[in-house]
Amino acid sequence: MKLKSIFSVIAISTSILLVAGCSSPQKIETVNGETILTTDKPQEDEATGLITYKDAETGQLKQINRDQIRRMVELDE
Repeated sequence: MKLKSIFSVIAISTSILLVAGCSSPQKIETVNGETILTTDKPQEDEATGLITYKDAETGQLKQINRDQIRRMVELDE
């Protein structure tokens, strides 16, 4: 029984570390000089040119048109 408990703790800990390690916050710089911080890597819709991201300050999902972005940079944690 003790072995099962140890295995469960190891499995849960590994899962948490994997999820935490997958986030890659980004900094988006717009053409009008605004800086946007995201909680994870933004997703681009190729058909519409919209970039969807989760705003790090508000936690809301937002979109911005690709041609309004000067550059996106992955932030070091």
